[in-house]
Amino acid sequence: MADCRLLQSEVDHILKQGYLTKLFSEKGKQAYMKNRQEPPKPTSPKRTVNIISGGEEINGMTYTAANKVSKVTITHGKRIRHVLEEESITFDDVDADDVLTPHNDALIISLFVHDTNMKRVLIDPGSSVNIILLRVLNEMQAENKLVPKVHTLSGFDNSSVVTKGEVTHTSFAEGVVKDTKFQVVKMEMAYNMILGRAWIHEMDVVPSTLHQVIKFPSLWGICQIRGDQQTSRNINSVADSNTRNKEK
Repeated sequence: MADCRLLQSEVDHILKQGYLTKLFSEKGKQAYMKNRQEPPKPTSPKRTVNIISGGEEINGMTYTAANKVSKVTITHGKRIRHVLEEESITFDDVDADDVLTPHNDALIISLFVHDTNMKRVLIDPGSSVNIILLRVLNEMQAENKLVPKVHTLSGFDNSSVVTKGEVTHTSFAEGVVKDTKFQVVKMEMAYNMILGRAWIHEMDVVPSTLHQVIKFPSLWGICQIRGDQQTSRNINSVADSNTRNKEK
């Protein structure tokens, strides 16, 4: 399977350079050129997951793999990165035109995952794994996809949580499709899902919390997904309120 994906990447790269297109029929050539100009779009979402209610919301919680029960190892096969012609990923003042400044807001996006429009997805380079809540998995009606592999994840304050298992869902980001493995946890937090370095590196994503945007290469050029700064500020407001209540 890995060899097939590698071969497909090599063929896509050669086609992008303008070779092999003579082998297409006229109809096939037209279809290929259309697909190059327009990234594929996912089907309409069956549902939308907005806010997870109940329990205390936790802001800024970051998880990394721990060695207490088992070690989570993320491996990647040999793959070819997108070759960009006269394109590079940069950030400038234009990217921050609609951003409220000054700010210290987390980068939260919406993403199409499986068949669901997922809100409150935290982009967290500090997390070595991708995380999804068990309650979210139930809302997606995808609990039957849960694989019971238990891991212990630890936070920056040395707190730990034992996962309920793992699940693989397909993520759709501006035409870029990736099978993404998530660790499933049963807890309450401010986010429905956390995308860590496993997804960030697989997607070649460059995030900027300052500009509230992620950018990544694709066959159609540099794509981007803007963050939801207002949602991030609402989460900070709730977290600050909870902290003040505890201190009283």
